[in-house]
Amino acid sequence: MNLSFRLSSVFAMALLSSAAALCQLPVPAVPGVPEMARKAAESIDPEKIRAHVRFLSSDLLEGRGPGQRGGQLAAEYIATQFALEGLKPAGDNGTYFQKVPLYAVHTVEDQTTAEFVPANGQPVSLKYSEDWVAKDQTGNDSADIDAPIVFAGYGIDAPEYQWNDYAGVDVKGKVLLVIVNEPPSKDESFFKGKALTYYGRWTYKYEEASRLGAVGVLIIHRTDLASYGWQVVRDSQAIEKSYLQGDPSATLKAAAWIQHDVAQKLFTAAGLGNVDDEIAKAGQRGFHAVELPIRFKAHVASKVRRYESANVIGEVPGAQTGQAVLYTAHYDHLGMDPSKKGDNIYNGAADNGTGCGILLELARAFSETKPPHSVYFASVTAEEQGLLGSQWLGMHPPVPASQITLDLNYDMLNPIGVPTSAELGGADRTTFYPEIEKTAKAFHITLEPDQFPQAGTYYRSDHFSLARVGIPAFSIDQGTLFEGHTPEWGKQQMEDFVEHRYHQPSDEYRPEMDFRGDAKMAQFGAILGWEALSLPEEIGWQPGDEFAAARKKGQ
Repeated sequence: MNLSFRLSSVFAMALLSSAAALCQLPVPAVPGVPEMARKAAESIDPEKIRAHVRFLSSDLLEGRGPGQRGGQLAAEYIATQFALEGLKPAGDNGTYFQKVPLYAVHTVEDQTTAEFVPANGQPVSLKYSEDWVAKDQTGNDSADIDAPIVFAGYGIDAPEYQWNDYAGVDVKGKVLLVIVNEPPSKDESFFKGKALTYYGRWTYKYEEASRLGAVGVLIIHRTDLASYGWQVVRDSQAIEKSYLQGDPSATLKAAAWIQHDVAQKLFTAAGLGNVDDEIAKAGQRGFHAVELPIRFKAHVASKVRRYESANVIGEVPGAQTGQAVLYTAHYDHLGMDPSKKGDNIYNGAADNGTGCGILLELARAFSETKPPHSVYFASVTAEEQGLLGSQWLGMHPPVPASQITLDLNYDMLNPIGVPTSAELGGADRTTFYPEIEKTAKAFHITLEPDQFPQAGTYYRSDHFSLARVGIPAFSIDQGTLFEGHTPEWGKQQMEDFVEHRYHQPSDEYRPEMDFRGDAKMAQFGAILGWEALSLPEEIGWQPGDEFAAARKKGQ
C-alpha cells in the first residue's frame, strides 16, 4: 500500500465519520436512563435506515409478497442483519425464522351461487359481487350451505358492557345476519362512545360466530356505519385472502357481506319492517336475536393455495429473565400483480420498508448495550393479509406473554422530515403512559390523539395481535407537526400519500426522502423501551380495559 493510497483512505474514512456525525440526531438525557443507553439511541442513523429501505423496496424483492421469492429474500436479509449485529436467534430450532403456516383462498365468482329461500314465497337469488361477497375460511375447494338465518343484531357478546346479542339463542349450524360496526353511543363508558372498539370490527364478528359454531355470517353493509363504500368491500374480496392453518377462529363456510338493499329484501321476505328501523332497534337494550323464516342456500367455490412464510426474530439477551421488551414491524407487502399493465410491483417503501429499517437500527443500537432484561426484535410476515404473522407470534411468543412487559410497533413512517408530534394510539390504555408523557416532553414531542377513533385504527396494525394475548402494546407513529412546516402541511402530506402511493406501485424509494424523522421516532422508541426494561414492575393495562383480562389470565 503506497502512502498516497493510505492518505486517501484516511481522508475517505474521515469524510464518512463526519457524514455519520452530521446524520446523528441529539437524544436528551432522561432520568433513569443510563448514559450507555442514551448514547446507543443517539447512534441511530437515518442514513442506515435509508439503506435498508432502499434495498427492501427495490424491484429485486418483487413487493415482498408472503410465501413468494421476494418475501423470502426480505426475510433472509433481515436475519442476516440480525446476525451481523450479534443478535441471538429467537425463532424455531435455534434459527432466526419462526415458520408461519398459511393458506390463501380465492373465491371463484362464476361458480359461486346463493339465494334466500323463505318458508313461503319465491327464492331470492343473489348476484355475486353486486349483491354479496364471501370467503370460505375452511380451506376446502367447495362448500355447500343450507341453513336457517338468525338475525343477531350487531353480533356482539361484550360482558363488560352488559351486552349479549346471542343471549337465549342457539346459533350452532346456522347462518348469522349481523350489522357492521357496533351499537351507537356517545357515552365513553359504553363501547367507548364514538371510538370503535374491537367488537365493531368485522373480524370480531366472524371470530365470535366461529366460536359459537355458526356455519356462515352475512354482515349488512351500510356506508355511514362502515365508513367506506360497497366498492371497498367488493374489491377486498376480489383478491386472495390468507388464513393461518389450524386457526380455530376461522371455520366459516361463508364469511360474507351483503348490500344494504339486499338486506331490505331479506327483511321484507321475513315479514319484518324497514332495514334501517331494524338496525336502530338492534342498537338498543332489550334487543333479542330472532331466527327468520328463511334459509340461506349457497355454493362457494374456491381456489386454495397453501404456503409457508416466516417471522424473523432476534434477541439481545438481558441480565435477568422476565420484563422483556418486544419491538415489531412487518416486512411483507402486496407483491406483484401479473394482470396489471406497466409497473406492477408494489414496492412498499414507506409501507413498511420504513418500519423494517427502524427495527434494524434499533436492533443494532441495543446490541451495543447490556439491557437489564432481554429485548426481542420481530419482523413479521403477512400483515397485509390480516395481521397473520403477528397473530402467530402472539400465539407462539419467544417467551411467555406474561414475561413481555411491552410491545412497540413501527408501521409506515413516511420519510418526509423531522416530526415534532407523535400519535401513540392506545398508549394511554397502559400504566406506562405517565412515563411516555415525560419522555415525549424531553424529546419536545407533542402527543396527538387518534385523528380517526371511529375507524378503529388501533385494531388494524400488528401491535393489536400482541395486545390480544395481554401484552401492553401500541404503535409509534408520526403526528401532523413537522419542523419548518405548518400543521396543514403535515396533514396534506399524509392525504397525498394515501391518495397517490398507499398500497400502490408508486410507494417506491426516492433519493430525496428525508429519514431524519424515522431516526427520531426510533430514538424515542429506544428510550421508551429502556425505561420499560428498568421499571420496578411490569407494565399493565388500565383497570377495565378490554385486554386486561387476557393479561391477568396469562400471569
